[in-house]
Amino acid sequence: MIEHPGVKGDTTIGVLCLDTAFTKIPGHIRNRATFDFPVRYQVVQGATPQRMVTEADPTLLEPFIIAAKELQAQGVAAITSGCGFLVIFQQQLADAVHIPLYSSSLIQLPMVHRMLAADRKVGLLVAKKAALTQRHLAAIGGESIPLCIAGMDSRPEFREVILEGRRNNLDAERLGQEVLHEIDQLAAANPDMGALVIECTDLVPYAHAIQARLNLPVFDIVTLTEMVHRSLSHRPFRG
Repeated sequence: MIEHPGVKGDTTIGVLCLDTAFTKIPGHIRNRATFDFPVRYQVVQGATPQRMVTEADPTLLEPFIIAAKELQAQGVAAITSGCGFLVIFQQQLADAVHIPLYSSSLIQLPMVHRMLAADRKVGLLVAKKAALTQRHLAAIGGESIPLCIAGMDSRPEFREVILEGRRNNLDAERLGQEVLHEIDQLAAANPDMGALVIECTDLVPYAHAIQARLNLPVFDIVTLTEMVHRSLSHRPFRG
């Protein structure tokens, strides 16, 4: 458990974290430099990407509930997570605490869809395309949203370091190149894409480069966390 002291008062956001050890670069929700407000991290031991993403292991629900309750007891104002596939437990986790809990950037999908014209798709950049099921989408009311989806699991740097945990020394430049290759392919195949949601928290550090490539709105767990924090820390307007 690590707390980032921040500079914007004491409105603290809690983060439920997978059990991973690879380098978390700036822009990642688990890099303390990403936010200018306090963040408290709670790692769920044994919650590996294999179990959470590939297997959607139902036995992980209880340890995540325990971790969420611990964060609430420590005084955080809201809770999020370091894995978008945790969305499968969204309602159960939200029901377990008495503060706002948003398990995934995917919770933004219905909002993003409603922002776009009816002939536009919402792009999704996910850790593993085959692992994203209708059950995940149903957890946030996204079953009928027109989507175009790119997955990162075929890319060696992402697969070896993040999905499989074979090594912890992330090559950030190589991963960035892999991300942009996937984005280029997604955009070329879907000229009707109107916005992009990044499911995978590990890819958020590349949101700026993705937006420069697409020239579209890009939503992720950091944009959502900043919005939630702002909703909990209003100050008087001056001028």
